[in-house]
Amino acid sequence: MLTRQINMAGFIFKNGFLCEIPRLLLLPVLILLASCALLACSPSKEPTPAPTSAAKAPTLTASPPPLTPTPLPPSATPADPILTPTPNCQSKPGQIVKGIIDTALLDKPMTYTVYLPPCYDVETDRRYPVLYLLHGQNFTEDQWQRIGAPAAADKLIAAGEMPPFIIVFPYDHSYKQPREYRFEEVFLELLVPQIDRAFRTQPDPGHRAVGGLSRGGAWALRLGLYHPGIFGAIGAHSPAIFHTDTNSLPLVVRDLPADRLPRIFIDTGDSDSEFEVVTRFKDFLNEHNIPHEWHEYIGFHDEKYWSAHVEEYLRWYAEGWE
Repeated sequence: MLTRQINMAGFIFKNGFLCEIPRLLLLPVLILLASCALLACSPSKEPTPAPTSAAKAPTLTASPPPLTPTPLPPSATPADPILTPTPNCQSKPGQIVKGIIDTALLDKPMTYTVYLPPCYDVETDRRYPVLYLLHGQNFTEDQWQRIGAPAAADKLIAAGEMPPFIIVFPYDHSYKQPREYRFEEVFLELLVPQIDRAFRTQPDPGHRAVGGLSRGGAWALRLGLYHPGIFGAIGAHSPAIFHTDTNSLPLVVRDLPADRLPRIFIDTGDSDSEFEVVTRFKDFLNEHNIPHEWHEYIGFHDEKYWSAHVEEYLRWYAEGWE
């Protein structure tokens, strides 16, 4: 019997016979057998169950997680805003504006100066009383400014001692008597209406006054008493009454109905050159029980006297406008 040594690693059984494995297939077969041996020796693990169809994914919300604010360091803490206060308009001075009436009724145009009280441009819905103040002979409309009327008005208004009002200073360039030229006509028919149109006035007698010093005081008496119903108050400060009015003026005021009579203020210095004429008119008013306010002070017929009393004058005019 023929005997051969057989390497079992190179043969396989096939149909009960050993068959030789080709060398090219031997290496993959050996690797496969080794892998099976390793799997047989490894401990078994329980399989991880597959998720069931009933399991649901967690629901996501759109709300972000709450944030805890980080406090600012002391140096970064915002400070309260610093507000710059708006100055009270009453603490500012009034305005001075100029105007002119050019008319053939006079040989020269009538110029005038207007004092507008503090806040006039701010309180645009407000209307104001009007005071007309006339200067003395040989002076101009700036005389009242020189003796301190606008400054006194600013002071008293700012202190709340009188209400704000407009002051008009007309210029009377003549030294004639009233009937010798047409200043009176221009004043009443042109100036007063123009002021009421141009400025926010209260255009009624109760809120309109006229006053003056020296010759201007004479004009105030004539304009207010010869034309009742235009002015509600008259101020005659050391009035140099027109000599053409010394006889007629007392009769005019005597015949005025009580409801047409304006408030009257008269003052003079005890050394005034017109003292006798003024006191005679005052005595006539007393004799006929005509209401008026009379003041006699130490002083002369000069700007020093009037400037000393200008605040008193303004307070008196304003009494009717409180």
